[in-house]
Formats: sequence, structure tokens, C-alpha cells
Amino acid sequence: MPPRHSGDAGQAFPIYITVVGGLLFLAFAYFAVGQAAANRNGAQTAADAAALAAAQERRDQLAGAWAENLLGPEKWQDIFDGLAEGLTPPCWRAEQLAASNDATVLSCDADGLLRYTVEVQTNRTVGESIVPGTETKKSRATATAVIESRCGFELPAVKEDPDPEEKEELPTLSCKGGVDWELDPEAPKDLLPKPDDLFDVHLAD
Repeated sequence: MPPRHSGDAGQAFPIYITVVGGLLFLAFAYFAVGQAAANRNGAQTAADAAALAAAQERRDQLAGAWAENLLGPEKWQDIFDGLAEGLTPPCWRAEQLAASNDATVLSCDADGLLRYTVEVQTNRTVGESIVPGTETKKSRATATAVIESRCGFELPAVKEDPDPEEKEELPTLSCKGGVDWELDPEAPKDLLPKPDDLFDVHLAD
């Protein structure tokens, strides 16, 4: 009968256990990295949504101010540049969108008149893993959204002797995409350009 190699088998078993243990450790480590990456991605998604929401709220306010000053075209440029009376802080919208993405706004700041930067933190931690400290670790992310005017116009020349019975003419709004708005002061407001006709909102590059 051939001899049994029980000694070789006994020596191989600890090596097998070590290799399996190492593979399991690597698997758990990759899982922890995946958890952290998913948490960071969630934070960035929340930051992007929050920054866009703040900028869109300010865009809507500016569009409303433009509609209210439709008959005062001398004020239009200031409005398109982000200046208007009665504007209110728009960061409450950032807080709403962050909350809907399971995050909290840490800061929401205007960087100029047409730019908002928001920092958020996830409400959830990375979770327990083989990496110490992940059970209390939360992810943070920052995003900036920009508002840009889509339209331009030219003010009509001032007449020296205006006819009080002559119908007031408003400047034509020439907007991106080759769209020209011939504005009628007597037209219903629902026929006026919408906020997204007047302004673009996008994340900063």
C-alpha cells in the first residue's frame, strides 16, 4: 500500500486557512470601500440638488421681479444681473432638497448675485465595517450652482416729444436659441416668458 502523506496535508491546512482568511478580509475591505463611496455619492447628489434648488428659487424671484417691472424696461438689466427689490433668501429650498436626499445643509452662501454654494452632510453614517470609525463617519460634499441670463435687449431711443396717446413699445427680448419675444404690455401674464426662458441654471464647472 502507498504511504499516507498525512504530514503534508496537516501542513497545507493552516496555509489554506490563512489564504481564506485573507480573501475574506479583502472582501470585507472592498465592501467597506463600497459603503464609503456610496455614502460620498449620496452626499454629492444631495449637494448638487440643494445648490440647484437655491439657484432656481432665486431665478424664479428674478423672473417675477421682471414681470412686475415689465413696463419699466430701464430696470430690466439690473434684474438680469441679479438686482431687484423684494428678493428673499432662497436657501430654504436648498434645505428642502437636501432633506429629501437624506442630508442636512451645513452652509448655503451667495457667491455674488447669481451664484450659490451649498455644503451638505449625510444624515446616515457609512456604517459598521472592519475599518475603525466608520460607524460614526458621515460624508460631506459641496456644490455650486450658477444663474445666467438667457436674454438681451436694446432700450428704445427716448423721444423728445412723446405722444401721450401713442401705445408704449417695449424692447424685444432676444434670447438664446434664436428666440425673440415681442412683448405686449396688454398681454396676459401667462403669455410672458417663463423663468427658464429668461435664465439658465446649472452647476458650475
